[in-house]
Order: sequence, then C-alpha cells, then structure tokens
Amino acid sequence: MTIALHYCHITVDDVDAALTFYRDALGLEVRNDVSAGEFRWVTLGSADQPGVEIVLSEPHAGRSQADGDALRELLLKGALPMVVLRTDDLDATFERIRASGAEVLQEPIDQPWGPRDCAFRDPSGTMVRIQQETKG
Repeated sequence: MTIALHYCHITVDDVDAALTFYRDALGLEVRNDVSAGEFRWVTLGSADQPGVEIVLSEPHAGRSQADGDALRELLLKGALPMVVLRTDDLDATFERIRASGAEVLQEPIDQPWGPRDCAFRDPSGTMVRIQQETKG
C-alpha cells in the first residue's frame, strides 16, 4: 500500500493576489480554476511533481458563515500553519521571488537541523518557507 500527499489547501483572502505569488513568483502552474457561486478555488502544481497540488481558496468557500468567519480571523492574525516547499536551487528561487516584490522574512541560511532555507510571506500573510537539502 502506498500513501502520498495529493493536495493541500492554503486559505487566502484574495485568490488573484495569491496567484501572483504562487504562480508568477514561485513558478507553479495553474491546473484548475473553479467558480462556485460567489467563490472560486484554484489548484496549482509543479511539473516536477504532477501528482501534488496546492488549492487556494477563500475562508468562506465551501464553509458555513461561522466557520468562514473563524478561519478569516485566523488568517488575518497570521495564525494559519506555514507552508514548506522544496527546491533544487534555493539561491535562484530566492532571487526570483524577491524580485517579484514578495515580503522577505528570511534570506537563505544553513539551518543547524540540516536544510538550507529562506522564508517569505504570501499576500495573505501565510509564511512560506523554501528549503534545499544540504548534501553530505
């Protein structure tokens, strides 16, 4: 039996603003863009990992008003979990994302627990860490 990550959700307050970060700055490709009433969600992925996707959606999409309100409050506080991505060239990835105007939280450094990584904030405030495993 095999278990693998297929997709994960990232809650955003503005799908279009999030697309400029995840698609344009990170280089992910749009796989699906679905309207559902007044809301929409967008799935993105990497050509290198065709079976893994990120789903961007607003707090109230597919949720009750109360649940959407609660999730929006957490989003506004910056209290939602971070996202950790992996790259094979951290320095080039960092420079491309920084050039997009994204908020830099941490420039590339070697972490004592192993990976070399950097961190940004997406337009909705979610921390996005990007790691490159060290060799050796």
